[in-house]
Amino acid sequence: MGITAHRRVRWLLPVVLVVVWLAVGGALGPYAGKLGEVSTNDQAAFLPRSAEATEVAAEQEALRQSQALPAIAVWTADRGPLTPGQQESATRALAGLQGMPGVVGAPSPALPSRDGRALQGVVQLEPDLGDDLATTLDRIRTATDSVPGTTAQLTGPAATQADLKEAFGGIDGLLLGVALGAVLVILLAVYRSVLLPFVIILGAVFSLALACAVVYVLARHDIVRVDGQVQGILSILVIGAATDYALLYAARFREEVADRDDRFAAARAALRRSFGAITASAATVALALLALLASDLTNNRALGPVGAIGIVCAVLSTLTFLPGVLVLLGRSAYWPARPKPTRGASGGHEIWRRIAALVDRSPRRVWVSAALLLALLAGFSSLLSAKGVPLDEIFVNEARSVTAQQTLSEHFPGGSGNPAVIVTNAAAAEAVKTAAEGTEGVTSATLRGGPAPGAAPGTGRVRIDATLEDAADSDAAKETVGRLRTAVHAVPEAGALVGGYTAQQYDTQRTAQQDRNLIVPVVLAIILAILVLLLRSFPIPLLLVATVALNYLATLGVAALVFRHAFGFTGTDASVPLYGFVFLVALGVDYNIFLMSRVREESLLHGPREGVLRGLTATGGVITSAGVVLAATFAALIVIPLAFLAQIAFIVAFGVLLDTLLVRSLLVPALVLDIGPRAWWPSKLARQGAAAPRDRSRPVT
Repeated sequence: MGITAHRRVRWLLPVVLVVVWLAVGGALGPYAGKLGEVSTNDQAAFLPRSAEATEVAAEQEALRQSQALPAIAVWTADRGPLTPGQQESATRALAGLQGMPGVVGAPSPALPSRDGRALQGVVQLEPDLGDDLATTLDRIRTATDSVPGTTAQLTGPAATQADLKEAFGGIDGLLLGVALGAVLVILLAVYRSVLLPFVIILGAVFSLALACAVVYVLARHDIVRVDGQVQGILSILVIGAATDYALLYAARFREEVADRDDRFAAARAALRRSFGAITASAATVALALLALLASDLTNNRALGPVGAIGIVCAVLSTLTFLPGVLVLLGRSAYWPARPKPTRGASGGHEIWRRIAALVDRSPRRVWVSAALLLALLAGFSSLLSAKGVPLDEIFVNEARSVTAQQTLSEHFPGGSGNPAVIVTNAAAAEAVKTAAEGTEGVTSATLRGGPAPGAAPGTGRVRIDATLEDAADSDAAKETVGRLRTAVHAVPEAGALVGGYTAQQYDTQRTAQQDRNLIVPVVLAIILAILVLLLRSFPIPLLLVATVALNYLATLGVAALVFRHAFGFTGTDASVPLYGFVFLVALGVDYNIFLMSRVREESLLHGPREGVLRGLTATGGVITSAGVVLAATFAALIVIPLAFLAQIAFIVAFGVLLDTLLVRSLLVPALVLDIGPRAWWPSKLARQGAAAPRDRSRPVT
């Protein structure tokens, strides 16, 4: 009776774990689709905290004119110059919009361009139209299309916001479907198992459901901030990380269950032997993401805690749900394949035994060749321009607001539709306006409003719009913003501040550089500390950090060439290098942790040299498949037609593959072999190796 009760208790725990996670998936699954309810795509909410452009955005909230979202209509003549009749017709079309739902105040008249071939007019919309924004813009398009002999288009912040909303529309289902489909195909092809891929994907989906529910609650209470980009990265990060950790545990369970009949003992042994590597790997990613809290850019700080929550949920699922399911399924989880005993060091695919033999024969030649290749690629990293993505490249496909902005820029000053916004004391408004008009690169400055221009009651502050000569996203326009700030700051007792789109890009670019200088050393220090604690060595952690940093620079070098010559990007989002660093360095260390924790385990039993060869052979297949899966999941970000996410997708996907196939497979093991037992100083492995010198004449088993 006692034995029977003991057996029932043994079965009870895995059953409870699986049932709990099924309940989590069922109850919290809908939250993955609810994140859009608490997310914002208002770019003003993601400005640098301490930047001047952010102060202007805050002051605009107090100005009556800022309580609107401008849409700019632009007409171009189908033939020849526009006629006075067409201008009158366009003005009547704009005037007819007054009083329409969503429209604030009276639209401006239609004003002609200097070349006489285009007209423009501004319609102010309510700033919080939400899902009604697209409908309102469609009504405006219908009205403006009524001008005979012209082609009408809409641009401005309202049209851009609508295009962004459309780009993120359906992000939940489409992105998740593409990512999970890619993972399923890869797992079925690699493992040739029917059940295991579905078990792993189910665990990843459950962890994503839990993460989305936690983030939803925190965002609803304004503890964290979410936008479409953060939402997309969260989904990809959780699916990729949960799959990677699950593959590592499933590989260890397969080894253990093949060597013993007791599936419970196999599960415990697999958990004991993989726990350190999985938790250390997760800690590197989570803490690296949390380091983004030191950023002055709000969108960076938003990703930090959200991503860390996702990683914690991925680890929790891997260490509870997956062991429970594998205990219940036993060897049938790998059907139709059957786990085979490893028989000492003979485990691992033949190709990894050959790679281990290659590394063992000429370790110095291998690591020098790999390092030179990475260094060559890294030499191109200086070509990557992180000055921001031009407006006409924000969307990777054609967007109506971008096309209209290009039309507007052809006929009006380059900054039309995106003026520099100056907020100043009302008493000094005229002097500030004069200073702005006298600034090189400014074509005009307009005090918003009538006789009491732009004044907000009780604030004593007014707004001035300065139209720039150059396109708002150009380097020349950013230089003009610098000159404009110098000019208006010099006006006595004005308290003038310069913001607007160009100023935001200018401040974001400078802040992103400051963030990289601060966060990169912090992330490296975090990773180094975790590696020292895990491997109980100093040389190897330094070596691993150096190799993944070199891999990162090599990836940026390839990205610089591919972005310009293959994708046609002339610029990179200012946050891309930092995001790429955090993901690539943290995730790259993941695979080295998987490898070196196994190498240390084998070295304690068989000595440093044999430990490297056995560790490489045993982990080669699972780490490579994990790298391919993670690359595929990040590549799924390209379904969202935004340049920022396309750039992140390429950098992470390519960098992970480069790290998996070159750094972890050749460079790291060859370096450790060439350095010898000293690499493990001050652990006892260094002394063990010193007492038993390496003998390369021994065959790789």
